[in-house]
Amino acid sequence: MKTVFSYARPYKWPILIAISMMLVELAVELVQPLLIAKIIDDGITAGDRETIIVFGGFMLGLALLAFAAGITNSFFAAHAAQAFGFDIRQALFRRIQSFSMATFLRFPSSSLITRLTSDVTMAQNILFMGVRFLLRAPLLVVGSLIMAMIVNVKLAGFLVIGVPFLTVFLFVMARKGVVYFANVQRRLDRVNRVIQENLQAVRLIKAYLRGAYEGSRFAKTADLLRKDTVKAFRMMELIMPVLLLIMNGSLMLVLWFGVGTVRAGNAQVGEIVAIVNYAFRITGGFSMFSFMIIAFSRAQASSTRMEEVLLATDDQEETADRQGAGADVKQGALTFDHVSFHYPGHEEDVLKDVSFDIQPGQKIAVMGATGSGKSTMLNLIPRIFTATSGRILLDGKDIRDWPLEELRNAIGLVPQQSVLFTGTIRENLAWGDPEARADELEAAAEKAQIHSSILRFPTNYDTRVGQKGVNLSGGQKQRLSIARALVRKPAVLLLDDSTSALDVKTENALWEALEDERATMIVITQKIHTAQGADKILLLDEGEVSAYGTHDELMEQSALYRKIAGSQLDEEVEDSGQKHKETLRLRTDS
Repeated sequence: MKTVFSYARPYKWPILIAISMMLVELAVELVQPLLIAKIIDDGITAGDRETIIVFGGFMLGLALLAFAAGITNSFFAAHAAQAFGFDIRQALFRRIQSFSMATFLRFPSSSLITRLTSDVTMAQNILFMGVRFLLRAPLLVVGSLIMAMIVNVKLAGFLVIGVPFLTVFLFVMARKGVVYFANVQRRLDRVNRVIQENLQAVRLIKAYLRGAYEGSRFAKTADLLRKDTVKAFRMMELIMPVLLLIMNGSLMLVLWFGVGTVRAGNAQVGEIVAIVNYAFRITGGFSMFSFMIIAFSRAQASSTRMEEVLLATDDQEETADRQGAGADVKQGALTFDHVSFHYPGHEEDVLKDVSFDIQPGQKIAVMGATGSGKSTMLNLIPRIFTATSGRILLDGKDIRDWPLEELRNAIGLVPQQSVLFTGTIRENLAWGDPEARADELEAAAEKAQIHSSILRFPTNYDTRVGQKGVNLSGGQKQRLSIARALVRKPAVLLLDDSTSALDVKTENALWEALEDERATMIVITQKIHTAQGADKILLLDEGEVSAYGTHDELMEQSALYRKIAGSQLDEEVEDSGQKHKETLRLRTDS
């Protein structure tokens, strides 16, 4: 918890003010039983109305003081807790953003969401309650015991008997609570994961009529959360009965022996009342403990989970070069020099000894079967992942020697799955370059063949994009993603099968518009007609370079490429024949 609560240091003065106000409340609470005893013994018993009025007025003044102190305490405690929660949530989000991809994949997305929401709330609440109640509880117990001793040592001894046992008991329960509530938070992670998967795949679930199955899966996961939560709270609920049993037993002893002491003339009625009041305060202090133990146990479990993110060891290659500045990427020449790669935690290479050169401004098409390593290869260039062996050179310089910010600023990446953010079309395009002018956004949209479609929307570039672009077609989302990459004016443009939803006419117009781009382009595609328009074609087979050259060269040299080309040409001939037959049938019918 030390790392997490270090973020509360900037708010030490509000915390100190809140604690000082809490001490004022505590002092009033400890003095009140003495005043009550004074009113009973010197006022009511003696029939002295003046004493009752004076000390009664004094008690009323102290109560108003405690009221003002309580309000002030709550104000500063809430300010410190909310500010602390904001800072720790910001720190977690920045830390996650700084993760290398290898580190990011160690944490399920649902778990990160829980840590940024529920876990932060737990820590925030314990800080508020700690300043408001936690320090007050032990001081109230100790202070009440001391004041009871001052009133009557013999009777106060009955209250002392149960305190050591209760202290040990509460400590043990707190230790167990941390373990139990850590399990609860892990179960919550799993519930969030199922919810996240279902919300993302809602269309597929409806199309396959799998709602009942997913509902059953959610019910099982939620039931495990329920069982662990009930188990944790049942254990915590043992605290109050044990607490009340011991403290009520002590109180009964005080009353039993107190009556005899009063009859013997060794104590006054006011003293007995004061001792009983202090007994109730001790019980209240321990009751606060029982409540705080639950909150503390959950907060400690949550803090441990947040520290896992804040203190996560990151990929050394990615963090080591965040320093200094170098020359900007000018040409975009790329070289893969015996590059191999395997994912963290796996031994089998996804890419094996890959070598090829790309000249500045060239367009390279990458082809291969699913799982051949095409997307992985693209991810190595902006160092989303780092090659496990070999080198990748950009403008003759190892990409590990480029400052990461400069490297990625020189690259425009269009992922296989188009990702759009909630906001306007203009905001989504400007996401590629926040400083881009309106005319630059429109120029990029024109090249990406989406400008005319945008103008058909009622509010043009100010049209709101729904969650994940739900109100756009697949082709529109792909073209917006391409336009967003073009806004960056990249030296290297990486297109990961990002024209799959485009018709042939639109795709041809896109490639024609991109001919004026000075960027070096690497295009992953499954379409032979797209590959034919590239300067060279790289064919991958199970992570290895099977062939590299022009379309004509690969048709001569590569049996695998001829097979791919032949299958697609046969499909095109078959489709063409089918269309021809349909045309003849329509003419005959007419």
